[in-house]
Amino acid sequence: MELWAYVCAQVAGLADQPAGLLAGAALGAAALLTALLATRALVQDPTPRAGSRATGLRARSRRRRVPRQVDPNAPGRPRPRAPGVRLSAA
Repeated sequence: MELWAYVCAQVAGLADQPAGLLAGAALGAAALLTALLATRALVQDPTPRAGSRATGLRARSRRRRVPRQVDPNAPGRPRPRAPGVRLSAA
């Protein structure tokens, strides 16, 4: 309880100085943001949870960067050419 009284007294002292009040507010906001991010990191479990096979495949497909070649014959996709027989120049 005494800590809150000390903090309130310091804020009241900074009220006369706008730059100090702004710096104190920015410092308080940064401390609050740090505390929120730390608790969020502790609450979330980074390891994948055991679930169904479909859940795992769905998560894997979200992480993929290159789309799958589902339809290689789709319009606009070039087809690879195999080496052919060279015609002799007569």
